[in-house]
Amino acid sequence: MARPRTFEEDAAVEAAMRAFWRAGYEATSTQDLCAATGLGRSSVYNAFAGKHDLFRRALRRYMDQRDAALAELMDGELPVREKVATVLGWAVAPDPDDPDGCLVVNSMIELGPRDAEIAEMLRRDTELRVGIMRAAFEQARARGELAPDKDPLALARFVTATVSGLRVLARGGADRAALESVARTALGVL
Repeated sequence: MARPRTFEEDAAVEAAMRAFWRAGYEATSTQDLCAATGLGRSSVYNAFAGKHDLFRRALRRYMDQRDAALAELMDGELPVREKVATVLGWAVAPDPDDPDGCLVVNSMIELGPRDAEIAEMLRRDTELRVGIMRAAFEQARARGELAPDKDPLALARFVTATVSGLRVLARGGADRAALESVARTALGVL
């Protein structure tokens, strides 16, 4: 009979997510994952079928958390400009307990070109985020918050790309003033 698991799987995935977010997939060793999760090597492999499976689950957790927050914001009653300012603000002034950058953006760069499974996850996630924002821009245009000539899909793609760029700048060490200047410029497009 198999022994029951003596750890909380969600907590282990969360800890692994933060480890991958800080260092990336390749630079995060199994030993790093053991240290982050508090699990032994055999527990990591027994519970998650290896590093790639644990990464896939950690990335899914990250995407689900971020997408839920975005959907909640975009479905709210704030004017669209305030919604976009909030999204940009998440990139300019992230939670200080979070690693720099974005696990999605980091994964696009590191794994997207050579891992078809991860690339497809990332493509679907980007499509989802663009769709969430597009719907908010369409609604804003219908309410007269945006000029009729503003393309909701183009704006959604632009905001998505701007947030990704802000995350890359932050990961590269850009200061808050630089990030704020990019966000202000992006808001000017609306």
